[in-house]
Amino acid sequence: MSTQTAAPSSPVATGERSSLLRLYLSRGVLAVVWALAFAKAHEDVDALAITLLVVYPLIDAVSSLIDYRATPDGSERRVTAFNGVLSTLAAIAVGIAGAGGVAPVLHVFGAWAVISGAAQVIVGLRRRGPEFGKQWPTLISGGLSFLVGIFYNIQAAGDNPSLDVLSTYATGGGIFFIAQALLLGWKARQLRTRTV
Repeated sequence: MSTQTAAPSSPVATGERSSLLRLYLSRGVLAVVWALAFAKAHEDVDALAITLLVVYPLIDAVSSLIDYRATPDGSERRVTAFNGVLSTLAAIAVGIAGAGGVAPVLHVFGAWAVISGAAQVIVGLRRRGPEFGKQWPTLISGGLSFLVGIFYNIQAAGDNPSLDVLSTYATGGGIFFIAQALLLGWKARQLRTRTV
């Protein structure tokens, strides 16, 4: 009696999944490290705080570039490229906004979070399937980023804007990236088991 096995994963898909796993894991760890550093450095919007504020979207820009280079041609790749350009512009804008204090920084971060969150949801939706799984951490993270960005802009327009929220934002995003990496690892193991 023979049992039918799933078709083996293509080398391209396996390589892309492996690349994404490493990218998501390192991106998640960097976000958590950034959150810990920023939590201790943002009491004043000084040179150190502004440097950290610029670094965070640059981490995202570099991650998008790595993702872009590892992703085959298609609409998903274009969204990844867009997010990389957006994050680079956000880094420049937040550096300029830092001179104006807390409220302008929150406005820039909020706008960036809304647009990049929407882009993350689009990429997550397009990556769902047998090779990469359901992408729920990516989808939840992108959706929360979108909503949090709106909240940041409301808070920035209020009486007591605070940068405390950015450490929480980065920590949450980092945890979701790590969760997505773990799910990709589990998916890869599952696919290997099915082909044996």
